[in-house]
Amino acid sequence: MHIVVFEVEAWETESFLPLQDHHQVRFEKEPLTAETAEQFSEADIIAPFIYSDMGQDVLQQLPRLKLIATRSTGFDHIDTEFCEQNGIQVCNVPSYGENTVAEHTFGLLLTLSHRLTEAIDRTRKGDFSQAGLQGFDLMGKTLGVVGTGTIGEKVIAIAKGFQMDVIAFDVSPRPELARRLGFRYAGLNQVLAAADVVTLHVPANPQTKNLISTEQFNHMKDGVVLINTSRGQIVNVDALIRALAEGKVAAAGLDVLPEEPVMREEAELLRSVYRKRHNLDTLLADHVLLRLRNVIITPHSAFNTREAVQRILDTTAENIEQFTSGSPQNMVAGAEVPV
Repeated sequence: MHIVVFEVEAWETESFLPLQDHHQVRFEKEPLTAETAEQFSEADIIAPFIYSDMGQDVLQQLPRLKLIATRSTGFDHIDTEFCEQNGIQVCNVPSYGENTVAEHTFGLLLTLSHRLTEAIDRTRKGDFSQAGLQGFDLMGKTLGVVGTGTIGEKVIAIAKGFQMDVIAFDVSPRPELARRLGFRYAGLNQVLAAADVVTLHVPANPQTKNLISTEQFNHMKDGVVLINTSRGQIVNVDALIRALAEGKVAAAGLDVLPEEPVMREEAELLRSVYRKRHNLDTLLADHVLLRLRNVIITPHSAFNTREAVQRILDTTAENIEQFTSGSPQNMVAGAEVPV
């Protein structure tokens, strides 16, 4: 089979080299786009990361495509309806970086709570003044965790190490987990009202789009801290900017933004916006967030440790191998996905 791995660095190719014994494997440093898709019309299998375009305009240019082996847990960047209608299967990496993303969550929180960005910038300029650098303790604060899946579970365990109180919301509560880690479940509005810090760990889907918007911010304490390492679409960015301006949200630590794929390609910004009909208002709001002093943003890098990326690569290579041998695994969408 013809296999193309997109958005891959030189060291990452090693995990896919064994596939070359029985297949033609091609490595591409750049993401797949509508403009380049025709070059890969012979592909039977593609292994993209999250910045490749997996919309209908691209997929219909790959007539032989049988499998999309996304190198991510989320698959909201893939037009799964088109896949189902055209016999294309989709598999993912269900588990690779629970501890990695949880650690990044607290990296963002500690950066905010100890004013680390301002402190580091100041001392690099030779200014050792402590004026305006007073932070706050995590110990004794209430952490509101929205989503208690594998990442949320790790976040709660770390929070307990900081001696934080934890209250959580999940559409499918896990009572045994709550007993083991010593936290309690409550409704979403109750969690938001009780929390000094709110952290989000839910997948992107129609039910979670704009899950945190004006109504939810109104339930929060004045001066709350918001952390989002899940997906940008979960937070209404306009509502967040208003909440920051009004002081409802004192600070935010974000690893994701709604329009981050467009922002990542600034050189093609205007063309991408008009071609793909991206939301210009949301894109502008994202840029506003980048310039607020009480907001810190990382470039969707919470997953990006050597260990986590290696787990992604190994699982993706195994997904492809199992598919080609007739025993597909980690199937999440597309044709004939087992229930």
